[in-house]
Amino acid sequence: MSGSTVDQTRQMKGAQAGGSLCGSPQQEQQHRERADATALASRTGARPGSNRLHDERQGEPFDFDVTIVGAGPVGMALAGWLARRSATRTLSVALIDAREPEDAASDPRSIAVSQGSRMILEPLRWPADATAIYRIHVSQRGHFGRTLIDHTEHGLPALGYVLRYGSIVHSLAQVVHATPVHWFKSTTAQTPVQENDGVTLRIDSAGVTRTLRSRLLVSAEGGLFHEQQAGSGGSRDYRQTALVGTVSVSAPRPHVAWERFTSQGPIALLPTGGVRGADYALVWCCAPEEAARRAQLPDDAFLQELGIAFGDRMGRFTQIKGRAAFPLGLNTVDALVNGRVVAIGNAAQTLHPVAGQGLNLGLRDAHALADALSQHGPSPLALAAFARSRALDRRLTIGATDTLARLFTVDFPALGSLRGLALTALEFVPPVKTALARQMMFGQRR
Repeated sequence: MSGSTVDQTRQMKGAQAGGSLCGSPQQEQQHRERADATALASRTGARPGSNRLHDERQGEPFDFDVTIVGAGPVGMALAGWLARRSATRTLSVALIDAREPEDAASDPRSIAVSQGSRMILEPLRWPADATAIYRIHVSQRGHFGRTLIDHTEHGLPALGYVLRYGSIVHSLAQVVHATPVHWFKSTTAQTPVQENDGVTLRIDSAGVTRTLRSRLLVSAEGGLFHEQQAGSGGSRDYRQTALVGTVSVSAPRPHVAWERFTSQGPIALLPTGGVRGADYALVWCCAPEEAARRAQLPDDAFLQELGIAFGDRMGRFTQIKGRAAFPLGLNTVDALVNGRVVAIGNAAQTLHPVAGQGLNLGLRDAHALADALSQHGPSPLALAAFARSRALDRRLTIGATDTLARLFTVDFPALGSLRGLALTALEFVPPVKTALARQMMFGQRR
């Protein structure tokens, strides 16, 4: 589970490759590309409005091959992948950032990154201050049953890592700064307008408005659940609020992450190091009215209630720092591609933080998009290939997190016993536990 969904919410960028497939002087190739764009727009529901097809500027020069709106970890990673890959390094890429990178680099909140995400990020840069997760302990309050997932069972150096949001942003910003990517900072993007052969985007920076024209546009600016409009693929308010912060314990279990399900929502504790390894990132999901009450409690009273809810597996909770709260929900888009606009990360799906899948799913989105652009160039063909490759992973991951977020909150004794049996059964059916763990770490790549 991620220490902060906010970390995932703004941060997904896409990257594209192969500029020779677009803007070709050959009439036959232009006709084929326009036909592809029209077919894709029809399948993804392009209509008058935010992503409307428009022909007035068709044939005008392009400012960029790819414009990425949203400059968080995923966006910067994707921009870095495009600039580093031999198949895409000649593309012109714009990155639209509503903030200054330095603002995000100082952010102390924690995020969880899977071993699979580390593997795709390492060719760029990996933060030195990441804390490894060797074991995950999953249980439910008030009922028997638990399961343990250990990195040695999978032959991996770790199951995942916990790091400061600011650390990963700083590392990826250094990568992007060393590339030709054109980074528009403190810049807001308006609604894009599609033509058959490109996308026009108006941007505002320091009171100055200008227009960019790109072959493709990547929407990676997600926002928090309560800030978003309902997605075309569905929206669900979980009626839960996440209380987050950093806690210290008296009897730490270094490198162990905890997922404790309660009737109001899960509690996650993620190791962040500290003296004796006693510091943990907390995500405590509970009913909104309870979250509002607990947010006003003095530290000692807050920690006492947390101890009752979590148990004494790590002794007492001794300190809490950086408390914050945000509402939780599910928001998804039905189609990732609409003409020449593609959505990734939290712009494509905002998830419950259970099992920490939001950022990791977004990184897989971005990496798959870079793969498609490397193979097909910045064209509708690349976007169609990307959408096909992401369908299974998105369906499984979104379905799993949605089920976990709701299933364990049903406070019915018989169902609690069944959940306990399911958790215990995982220990005795290794193939099932392995499949679940590998989905959470690596997703599906097809």
